[in-house]
Amino acid sequence: MGFAVMSLTDAAAGRVRAIVEHAGGDAKGIRLSIKKGGCAGMEYAVDLVTEPNAKDDLIEHLDAKVWVAPEAVLYLLGTQMDFEVTPLRSGFTFNNPNQTSACGCGESVELKPADLAALAASGEAVVRAN
Repeated sequence: MGFAVMSLTDAAAGRVRAIVEHAGGDAKGIRLSIKKGGCAGMEYAVDLVTEPNAKDDLIEHLDAKVWVAPEAVLYLLGTQMDFEVTPLRSGFTFNNPNQTSACGCGESVELKPADLAALAASGEAVVRAN
């Protein structure tokens, strides 16, 4: 079994399934990418997928499908995607070992590419998920 780009908690998988069910039609899952923005420089972007991109990595957990954009893979290696509900907000959260800082509002982050040499030295094989 290869090394997956990232993982989903049960809560994140449940929320992805709910998004797809409520979207109806041709919705198949969500796509996770990284875009420039916010005060820390980068933001996670989540979009509905109706037609998967063959170049994306597919992560599946409990029938939930998350496609990861190829340009985001190095920034997301080892990330755990979760979904939380608090009294003030609800949304996806990312436990990302490649995050070096975040802005005070929590909407943007600073990310560094994963250190592939360190991953290789640790004995973990990095293999594309699909």
